[in-house]
Amino acid sequence: MKINVIAVGKVKGSLLLSVQEYLKMISKYTDIEVIEIKEETTPLKASEKTINSALDSEGENILKRISDKEYVIALAPHGKKLDSLSFSEELNNAFSLGQSKVTFIIGSSHGLSNNIYTRANKVISFSDLTFPHQLFRVLLLEQIFRAFKILNNETYHK
Repeated sequence: MKINVIAVGKVKGSLLLSVQEYLKMISKYTDIEVIEIKEETTPLKASEKTINSALDSEGENILKRISDKEYVIALAPHGKKLDSLSFSEELNNAFSLGQSKVTFIIGSSHGLSNNIYTRANKVISFSDLTFPHQLFRVLLLEQIFRAFKILNNETYHK
């Protein structure tokens, strides 16, 4: 059982410390790895064509790191909203389906390419709010940690 988090862009500063702390806590339950993908640079007021080209390039780099046997969860504002209990059940179900690896994908500030949504087994959303992708990585890791606490009937603050 392993979890990969594929994220476009790098985390820096104090958020990096939070990411490292959650990775350490999650490692008590499962192997977990964060794979960072280079974010394609686009001009501030890029055209839709330029943005889609950048997303396609990022998507190709992401897909190179995913095997056919992985259960893939893309994270996007238009995805299905889950509470923490449902999220833990979703994670448990993914592993119960015989998948040895679950991969979460966090896109860039422009989102994810259509080929990622096509490959994903699920698309989920944490909120209608927009989060910086660096901060969202911490939110995702916190929810993964919370999911394992729930699945193991361990107490965790609310």
